[in-house]
Amino acid sequence: MGLLHVPPSSSRTQRFYYLLLFHVHPFWIHLSYFLFVSLFGFLMLKALPMKTSAVPTPSGLDLIFTSVSATTVSSMVAVEMESFSNSQLLLMTLLMLLGGEVFTSMLGLHFTYTKLKKREQSHGLDGNGPPATSLELSPMGAPVAAVTIDQMEIAGFKNQRDLPSIARILMFIVLGYVVVVHLAGYTLMLVYLCAVAGAREVLIGKKINPSTFSIFIVVSTFANCGFVPTNEGMVSFKSFPGMLLLVMPHVLLGNTLFPVFLSLSIRALERITRRREFGELLVSGGPGGGPAAAASAIGYDHLLPGARTWFLALTVAALLAVQLVVFCAMEWASDGLRGLSAFQKLVAALFMSVNSRHSGEMVVDLAAVSSAVVVLYVVMMYLPPYTTFLPVAMGDHHDEKSKTTSSKSVWQKKLLMSPLSCLAIFIVVICITERRQIADDPINFSVLNIVVEVISAYGNVGFSTGYSCGRQVKPDGSCRDAYIGLSGKWTREGKLALMAVMLYGRLKKFSIHGGQAWKLG
Repeated sequence: MGLLHVPPSSSRTQRFYYLLLFHVHPFWIHLSYFLFVSLFGFLMLKALPMKTSAVPTPSGLDLIFTSVSATTVSSMVAVEMESFSNSQLLLMTLLMLLGGEVFTSMLGLHFTYTKLKKREQSHGLDGNGPPATSLELSPMGAPVAAVTIDQMEIAGFKNQRDLPSIARILMFIVLGYVVVVHLAGYTLMLVYLCAVAGAREVLIGKKINPSTFSIFIVVSTFANCGFVPTNEGMVSFKSFPGMLLLVMPHVLLGNTLFPVFLSLSIRALERITRRREFGELLVSGGPGGGPAAAASAIGYDHLLPGARTWFLALTVAALLAVQLVVFCAMEWASDGLRGLSAFQKLVAALFMSVNSRHSGEMVVDLAAVSSAVVVLYVVMMYLPPYTTFLPVAMGDHHDEKSKTTSSKSVWQKKLLMSPLSCLAIFIVVICITERRQIADDPINFSVLNIVVEVISAYGNVGFSTGYSCGRQVKPDGSCRDAYIGLSGKWTREGKLALMAVMLYGRLKKFSIHGGQAWKLG
């Protein structure tokens, strides 16, 4: 245990901030953040005017469902997207930006930098720590793993004063990465819409501002949310392969291949600037070598060991190839791709494969896709973003951190249920809440469709089979087809349960190792 020194004259707000930073478990900090942003989004969505043509007016539950969906980057649709006004679309853009994994990891780096500086002052490393009252540090209190002297030596950092500067530099690198990707994507999308009249006319016909569409789609795709301002999603642009090819890289840059491109960015900066700080980020000597040495010291999980980084890239490419082959084999002559050229079909198939992991933008109606492809997508949605096939044994900096984990946290992990167990419970609960609709409308509310919806919410993907009046066993004359997900037709209890699934999925990193107390066999 160390002591955090806070000047007696410090404000109550500052003292509360340090208490929160050092004593509250990171799970509660993350949960509070997403709940606060979701509540803010709901209040603003309700206050801002809808489009005058929006019929019927969305309920308060549907608006908070939309806000949670945007904040957790899940893109589960309960309200037709073209019902939202331009100001509401810009608000949703902000919610998706604040909820994206890369942005929240940048906030984590800021907290890490603050904590390391306070640790440095509390241990008198800089000789400038003021006399103060003291607060006991909690080993579970930071948004990232607590950093100990042993871990710093393992990672190759003998001088503790290097760590705050490294965390700060990494934070600015991630910030620069976010800014460059968004500016480049926004500019290229605007240029494409100006150059291709057909794509621009789609937006004009739907009364969507091209600038709003450009920033919305870039932020949504990079955050891996999957919301699109058009009701049909990217189906409206399936005959425009240029747009699909512009959008696709953002899915990978903001999620599955983020560690790869972040490592490449650091190496490029080090070679261009020759600055010592960038060299420290790439210092070897830690488990696995490469960027993981710095990552293990400051608790940043998006920098992986050098070998695992490249195995991650190969794994992502292999999974994409499998999905592409299966989709083309099963859907090449399907109605969803009818009328497209061979090149357009190939780009559309690749687009679906890239989005199945976490983004959820579709160019083909999932309800019309074969069951084999749907099941494959369910598996892809369940996989965590950094799932890696490692055919060789190698060290992992997480193993080193686990050696210093307190016995209390070990028991917490043992008592946690596995993600599969939790998902099974959620599916059972939703089948209970929707039992009447399952009996009356078994095609729309099939168990497979419910499983797709739940796994999609857990993976924060947004894939949905939707709802169609034409699939009703007992036709309802009052039924009106709408461009919403299947969950948009669920009961109040079902929607509340799915919101819990979305939050659980966004915080899955805290339970990914749950279920260890069970021994099968």
